[in-house]
Amino acid sequence: MIDQFNEHNKVFYDMQNDDNLQDNIVRVIDLLLHTFKNGNKVLICGNGGSAADSQHFATELVSKFKKDRKALNAEALTTDTSCLTAIGNDYSFNRVFARQVEAKGNKGDVLIGITTSGNSKNITKAFKQARIQDMITIAMTGNFENMKCEKYADYMLKIPSRDTARIQEGHVFLYHLICDYIEQRMES
Repeated sequence: MIDQFNEHNKVFYDMQNDDNLQDNIVRVIDLLLHTFKNGNKVLICGNGGSAADSQHFATELVSKFKKDRKALNAEALTTDTSCLTAIGNDYSFNRVFARQVEAKGNKGDVLIGITTSGNSKNITKAFKQARIQDMITIAMTGNFENMKCEKYADYMLKIPSRDTARIQEGHVFLYHLICDYIEQRMES
């Protein structure tokens, strides 16, 4: 058990001292504030635990994180099982998010893809579709080389780890941090 605590603490220490990550967090917060203030929306997607994280992140934005404020236009693309299974069946699982981005995304909207490996095919295809629609893309990943989504991401939030559990712990912290700062800077 001590090993897991130590691994967790090391990742968070590394996050705290990663200047590139810190700079990208600030840029993403500014981007999301700009997006919401301009009446645009944020779409979020991921697989498995990252699907749950995309729902959690979207909920914190729509409902609230810590304080009452205007509801923000955010949606997890992981929640409509009829849509997911229809697209998976009619096209392929690799297109479950791209097809929804095609339907729901507009110029100036943001797509956040949460993928610990950075190589989820359905996230990469969603990023490609978002680019076609002049959307801005943010990838939340681990720290791997040659990640497929990196080619299509405007912003990268890389957790300094290659361990899935530690990466996911870092992702939860990051989107809580982002929500906290957005609420602090939003008008009620």
